[in-house]
Amino acid sequence: MKEMLAILFLAILTNNFVLVKFLGICPFLGVSKKLGTAVSMAAAVTLVMVMATAATWPIYYYLLAPNGLDYMQTIVFILVIAALVQLLEVVLHRYSSALYSALGIYLPLITTNCAVLGVTVLNITDNYTFGAAIVNSLGAGIGFLLAMVLFAGVRSRLEACDVPSSLQGLPITLIAASIVAMSFLGLGGVVENIFA
Repeated sequence: MKEMLAILFLAILTNNFVLVKFLGICPFLGVSKKLGTAVSMAAAVTLVMVMATAATWPIYYYLLAPNGLDYMQTIVFILVIAALVQLLEVVLHRYSSALYSALGIYLPLITTNCAVLGVTVLNITDNYTFGAAIVNSLGAGIGFLLAMVLFAGVRSRLEACDVPSSLQGLPITLIAASIVAMSFLGLGGVVENIFA
């Protein structure tokens, strides 16, 4: 149990896929303007991460690896993720058209979100068991949610600030993102010492 909690908290804080590993930056910068949209996007990404891990881990260990098809891992994982995103898109379009419209182009972009692919590949690379891989994916999704919520708050504050004209728009957004990312680097020793 302690190992699973360590994997969860490390994935949320010190191995945060957005702020530490810099994966999933496109939706992080594109959808984090409003808190509601940011939370919805992060929830969709978390769901896809967990579902993709639940599908790709057994495919790798029971189909690809035993048959010497390890080299097909990335292609197969992308196809599985694409199918899951299509399924999620159909469900959201049918049952929550407002959320579907709010996410817009970013919903299909989950297919190419490198954070989702990164989680599935790193679960295999780190030799996680199925349970540990699911916990790691959940933690990565929660970490994605945390980063999106924090950055939505930062961006709402930036809109109220008097930013010099040369830094308005993307420059100040990237500067703010780097400061938020630096704050997560300070958590590295704290979380690792708790579970040591």
